[in-house]
Amino acid sequence: MTGNEIQQTAQNLSVLVASAADVCLKPWLHAVVLTDVADVDDQKPGSTPDLTSAKSVDLIVRIECRNREGDRLPEHDLELEIYRSGNDLNLMLTWCELPDRPMLWQGQHPVWMDGNSGQRCQPPEDGAPMESFARRLRALLVLPEQS
Repeated sequence: MTGNEIQQTAQNLSVLVASAADVCLKPWLHAVVLTDVADVDDQKPGSTPDLTSAKSVDLIVRIECRNREGDRLPEHDLELEIYRSGNDLNLMLTWCELPDRPMLWQGQHPVWMDGNSGQRCQPPEDGAPMESFARRLRALLVLPEQS
């Protein structure tokens, strides 16, 4: 992909991620900042990203949070990593400013992990909206198999 094609794909992905965050992580509003694209191939410029058909995917975005008045709430910012492992698309969500909080891995099912050790742990009390966001986002990014 050319730099321009990656930028167009990233913009489409940013809108998709921010919209899903706005729906699931209320009452806040969200903006998405692309922080790292290791590889996203096989995308058509201007198309909705089909990350499951790409041969390889590895990208990281920062999801910035604001209240309805437009004030930044960095304590609610999230980092989202999207990557492929085999045929599966996986998501990793972490709180940017709170590294001691659990992180959420979402593949076929959600797994909460300790932010320091990486060991499996119980979901935080406020983890349900984040799980909902991860499920919604993965469903939007993973297209059903065409027969």
